[in-house]
Amino acid sequence: MLEKTNRINYLYDFYQALLTPKQRDYMEMYFVEDYSLGEISDLSLVSRQAVYDNIKRTEKMLETYENKLHLYEKFMQRATLIEKLEKLVPDNESNLLNMINQLKELD
Repeated sequence: MLEKTNRINYLYDFYQALLTPKQRDYMEMYFVEDYSLGEISDLSLVSRQAVYDNIKRTEKMLETYENKLHLYEKFMQRATLIEKLEKLVPDNESNLLNMINQLKELD
């Protein structure tokens, strides 16, 4: 469950600009702020089922975006390569380490 939550959080970070304000609000409350469905429904003045349906539909949309654009997949590949580079660079190579740190900050 935690792995799924982390994945959805990353997908949300990458694709939130493609969501409606209501979808962003529900996803933010549920996945980032850890609100329950009941709390979100009370705040939004809708049923818990409506909140649940919206979140599930939005999760599917995020997965669809990822299947087409692969931003999360590429991010993970870059992170893995950067980690491997860090292990290969000797401690006295500060220029290379600085460049690696700059790569990390780009994401």
